[in-house]
Amino acid sequence: MHAGKTGAALTRRSLLQATAAAGALASARVHAAAPAFTPDWESLIGGYRAPDWFRDAKFGIWAHWTAQCVPEAGDWYARNMYLQGHAQYAHHLKTYGHPTQVGFMEMNHRWRAENWDPGALLDLYVRAGAKYFVALANHHDNFDNYESKYHGWNSTRIGPRRDLVGLWAEAARRRGLRFGVSNHSGNAWHWFQTAYGYDAQGPLAGQRYDAFRLTVADGKGTWWEGLDPQDLYTGRNMVIPDGFTDAKAAAEWHAANDGVWHVPPPAHNPAFTRRWFLRCRDLIDRYRPDLLYFDNDGLPLGQAGMDIAAHFYNASRAWHGGRLEAVLNTKGLQGDRRLAVVEDVERGSRDDIQPHPWQTDTCIGDWHYSRSVFENHQYKSAATVLHILCDVVSKNGNLLLSVPLKADGTIDSDERQTLEGLAAWMARHGEAIHGTRPWRRFGEGPTVVKGGAMSEQPATPFTAQDIRFTTRGDALHAIGLGWPQDGVMRVQSLAQDSAFAPGSIDRVEVVGAAGSLPFKRTRQGLEVRVPEGLAGSPAIALKVFGRGLA
Repeated sequence: MHAGKTGAALTRRSLLQATAAAGALASARVHAAAPAFTPDWESLIGGYRAPDWFRDAKFGIWAHWTAQCVPEAGDWYARNMYLQGHAQYAHHLKTYGHPTQVGFMEMNHRWRAENWDPGALLDLYVRAGAKYFVALANHHDNFDNYESKYHGWNSTRIGPRRDLVGLWAEAARRRGLRFGVSNHSGNAWHWFQTAYGYDAQGPLAGQRYDAFRLTVADGKGTWWEGLDPQDLYTGRNMVIPDGFTDAKAAAEWHAANDGVWHVPPPAHNPAFTRRWFLRCRDLIDRYRPDLLYFDNDGLPLGQAGMDIAAHFYNASRAWHGGRLEAVLNTKGLQGDRRLAVVEDVERGSRDDIQPHPWQTDTCIGDWHYSRSVFENHQYKSAATVLHILCDVVSKNGNLLLSVPLKADGTIDSDERQTLEGLAAWMARHGEAIHGTRPWRRFGEGPTVVKGGAMSEQPATPFTAQDIRFTTRGDALHAIGLGWPQDGVMRVQSLAQDSAFAPGSIDRVEVVGAAGSLPFKRTRQGLEVRVPEGLAGSPAIALKVFGRGLA
């Protein structure tokens, strides 16, 4: 049976029955002291605790990779190429043709991943300090990067013609990494509605784009024969009305309607929600991820997202002999709901130590590969990434860093330079990051870090006076985010008679190096002369021992 018909045939009742059956099977395999999760906030809040593997890992790398990397024109190409007046629309028109005839589905066909070597990439990511790896399973463009049972528009049938998620998972686990997947497709039903629009101006004004006219019958004799474009583009959910004659006004309509982010599931299209549930459950059951990332505020698509959360937690217990090893990332939660997941803060931070583990995700450039970012050398440097990492870890968080791949599956020379810089620092100072816990305060210094999502840019650069603290065992790590000009690192929080460190300081070392360093403790702070061989390092990690420090 066609995947679309299978999804549409499921009723709401059978959806919940399927979830309950899976939960019952999982709960039968776990210890009686750990009751099965049920799909409601009370159960998720009461039963969840972030696993130690995640708290110890601190740093993960993410491959945010879809056919939107084919044009090398940056993020959200699949949406923006249908907005007349947008730079990506102009790029598409010039490079591929008009979106009435050459729609985004053609980019999936052009995506080949011909030079992709997941093992070599993951070897580099491991050297850069990553302890977990996340593969993008699907984006808002609604294409599955895995052997999807319920969605024909997937990477085993089109484009790369390989199970990308499965191959990433195999290579990551072979290297001892925890493996995660990110699912963004819950937003596709409104995000992709620009594909049903039209030019408001010009010679083709009023002619609808490819998604509006294509049916499964149109595919006969083509590369997409047997597939329904409406399954990819999600159907006519929120179509711009006829009559716009100004491109700017049409773009404003899209922004105010299908571009609104925090929306409930589509009441008029329950088949989309049912299909999303089946696809996501299949993703979980097939690849057994340690981490599942949702690009949503709260859980996606109402109760369907809640059903998936309970299924994921119950499945994790079943896979691990009763232990809950799962991490579920989502965003924008309030109050106690933050206790039900590991909350993610996109391109942002927190302004103080958080009582529960959390994560920030960011990218060294655009989320999808951009040729202009490379040519203009606009990636985050290794120093910038390390400063973000040290700040986040000091506040009980993890950093998930996206390194965009080109369509062929490779990274460019500037991206490699950033990763090699991380690798060099981590080889010496990684002990101050991995396996650590927060101290009594996260840090000190003149640079103010604002809390909240989308707050990382523009950012004031950190200085040598900015210090971040972590602890591990009986040692306190003080990480200076720069090289002090006179070679003396000063830590005010460790001053004599400090309320934060009232005990003694007996020895100071550089993390990763044997031998103690000369230091002096005054009422103004701890002063440590750091080795000249570290001059130019983006961050200097000290290891401080003493009574009552850690």
